[in-house]
Amino acid sequence: MPYDGTHSLKQEIEQLLSAAVTRLTGTLLPTPPAAGTIVVERTRDSANGDFASNVAMRLAKGAGLPPRTLAQAIVDALPASPQVLRCEVAGAGFINFYLAGDAQAQVVRQVHELGDAFGRNASGAERKVIVEFVSSNPTGPLHVGHGRHGAFGASVANLLAANGWLVHREYYINDAGRQMDILAASIWLRYLEACGERFTFPANGYKGDYIRDIAANLLQRDGDTLQRPEGELFGNLPPDEPEGGDKDEYIDALIVRARSLIGEAGFRTVLDLGLAAILADIEQDLGEFGVTFDRWYSERSLADNGAIDRALHKLAQHDHVYEKDGALWFRATAFGDDKDRVVVRDNGVKTYFASDIAYHLDKRERGFDLLLDILGSDHHGYVARVRAGLDAMGEPGSSLEALLVQFVTLYRGGEKAQMSTRSGEFITLRELRNEVGNDACRFFYVMRGNDQHLDFDLELAKSRSNDNPVYYIQYAHARVASVLRQLESRGLAFDGAQGLDNLALLTTSHEAAVLTALDRYPEIIRLAADNRAPHALVHYLRELANSFHTYYNAEQFIVDDAALRNARLALVLAVRQVIRNGLTLLGVSAPDTM
Repeated sequence: MPYDGTHSLKQEIEQLLSAAVTRLTGTLLPTPPAAGTIVVERTRDSANGDFASNVAMRLAKGAGLPPRTLAQAIVDALPASPQVLRCEVAGAGFINFYLAGDAQAQVVRQVHELGDAFGRNASGAERKVIVEFVSSNPTGPLHVGHGRHGAFGASVANLLAANGWLVHREYYINDAGRQMDILAASIWLRYLEACGERFTFPANGYKGDYIRDIAANLLQRDGDTLQRPEGELFGNLPPDEPEGGDKDEYIDALIVRARSLIGEAGFRTVLDLGLAAILADIEQDLGEFGVTFDRWYSERSLADNGAIDRALHKLAQHDHVYEKDGALWFRATAFGDDKDRVVVRDNGVKTYFASDIAYHLDKRERGFDLLLDILGSDHHGYVARVRAGLDAMGEPGSSLEALLVQFVTLYRGGEKAQMSTRSGEFITLRELRNEVGNDACRFFYVMRGNDQHLDFDLELAKSRSNDNPVYYIQYAHARVASVLRQLESRGLAFDGAQGLDNLALLTTSHEAAVLTALDRYPEIIRLAADNRAPHALVHYLRELANSFHTYYNAEQFIVDDAALRNARLALVLAVRQVIRNGLTLLGVSAPDTM
């Protein structure tokens, strides 16, 4: 079995064991082993080999054989491999693998041959996945929480692509419904202020200065054509908060009044201007952050193209909807949800849920095998009801996978950060990026699992020290470049062929540690994608950088012996390549100078 750079040596040995167990199935083994039975671990003591497996001990009871007897049968059934020098049965039935002398070093050759493709594999089998992420309501600038969604979603998408999935990245624009009506009303009210009208701004309106900017653009473009007297707008409305009223009732009444005064076309004009401005800002912000999408999908288009009606028709065809109290309900409880869901209100307005299931049906109709939604932590009940909708429409609910992203807290010097914003309401992603840089943002956002709260240390993210993990990793990459500059300053050049022909000279303990770290990269790429865990790659890159820095401090690379010099240079250049590969998947740059 050739070592091809898409698998680590650990994964190669797992495949050898799998082949041996398959050969024994139907004879010594009555049935194929369950998934996850074949486990290989790196040994702590080289006297016990390089890798070990307890697979025989796991299968012995079912086979009715002593573990050592079964272990020997598995060893005898192993396919030959140039990577493995010998196998031994040890202890109660462990199988120990001893690698051939140059097996570990061959990872260097593979890194040099594959370059940017090293570690990528075809495990996704070109299955189609749509990754929907960020999808912030277009009612204002992105804040630091949205930034975590962007960094996490982009990294997961990159990892899936590195594992052979066909990845489509999508932003779902919530451009329909009540929040957009509140946005339009807020812009129009600021427009009226710009026209000279004076009144108290509603408690439930959007108050950011960006609303004033959009209103100013509206006034510049359309003049006073949409101006109406303040008295016509506010007469006979229910009281607002805090004047003893309900802020939701008040803003809803205000929206109705606005529509009556400037007409549906006028209201839509205001809304479209605001939507376009905010979406342009979001797209620019994310683009500068290295987060891009294959499609920006409008929720409004679901109604315009009949997608919602088609979804409701599918439900009705299978008798999964019923009428009650003038509304149309989906029998979600028949599909495991905790209660039935309204899809059309008694006033004829279709609900957000109706849009959601129509959108996910559309994803399936576009041919996606996996629907991966990256959502806020408040969407716990969302998954069950959308899966119920998919099942009811004849699509597998299991095709939907949702990852919930927890909150971000900014800290400065151990204290919660208080950063001013133009709106005075929240800290924007753009402000954070401007302070600490894109690289630190992208890296720090994925340092922990998405299901864990994230404490973001601003001072650490800006520091140029080994305590800053992104700096520490980037510095390892830059150090290799500095070695090449030193080489050139001495009038020498790297001889790649000689270096790769002399990898057997890499025998020190520090070199062994670096080789082991390099070899782990393909399995980390597979693990991080399978578990939707960019933080696994983060931890790996820190470990690789640590192995390299330790090696750098302990050994001379530019030695007189040309064969050893070029072998060591081949090794550190492989480190540089793998660091660059990993950082690229995380959306972080790999500089040659620091």
